Amino acid sequence: MKQWYEELFENYAEKYDKESFTRGTSGECDFIEKEVGFDKSTKILDIGCGTGRHAIELAKRGYTVTGIDLSESQLKQARRKASQQNLRIKFQQQDARKLAFLEEFDLVIMLCEGGFPLMETDEMNFHILQNAANALKPRGKLIFTTLNGLFPLFHSVKDFLASESKEGDATYSKNSFDLMTFRDHNITRIVDDSGNEKELVCNERYYVPCEITWLLKSLQFKTIEIFGAKLGNFSREDKLTTEDYEMLVIAGRG
Repeated sequence: MKQWYEELFENYAEKYDKESFTRGTSGECDFIEKEVGFDKSTKILDIGCGTGRHAIELAKRGYTVTGIDLSESQLKQARRKASQQNLRIKFQQQDARKLAFLEEFDLVIMLCEGGFPLMETDEMNFHILQNAANALKPRGKLIFTTLNGLFPLFHSVKDFLASESKEGDATYSKNSFDLMTFRDHNITRIVDDSGNEKELVCNERYYVPCEITWLLKSLQFKTIEIFGAKLGNFSREDKLTTEDYEMLVIAGRG
């Protein structure tokens, strides 16, 4: 039986690229460039690359990028877009829970929930972090965003998603946040690229900062910094608050 995140991205590449949250790509890549000191020799792995929006933007700026994703449909769109712009990017269909990369990359990115908080168990989510860590060179850096567990303690996730949604976006209903597991359960409705309506029973894991810190420390990261994640405008100046739906995590091995 396919999981909800597999069904969601089966035939959703064109619609995905029109979702409102995809519009911050350029600003987010500006931040990534600053974090690597604009060093074009930086080898980058994009986990959960989707239709390749960050990978393509970074490749356009001169970086060597490998993108992996579980969805062949998303990757097909990524390859098509890269080909149109004459960009050489390795896009591979891989499961982030089973990556075999070992000390190959200077930077690993997982942006916009690139797999990490979507898995059905905490152990699976941890395996993704573990594989991201394994892929890094000894002094490499990991940058990712994930759902901020402080947010649903003070706000309705359902109301927030409704307020952020634009026409044509996925819609969410019957949200229930479980305080014991920090998982939001909901019904997600989308219209796929063929015009078919889909109704998916989803659950996503929210993390509080101390959990993320502990997980990364257990993977031998030496520096762990957590900020608020603003769409298209990542910044080290944004202290994480209960108003941030997502958190931005920057972790270093060296």
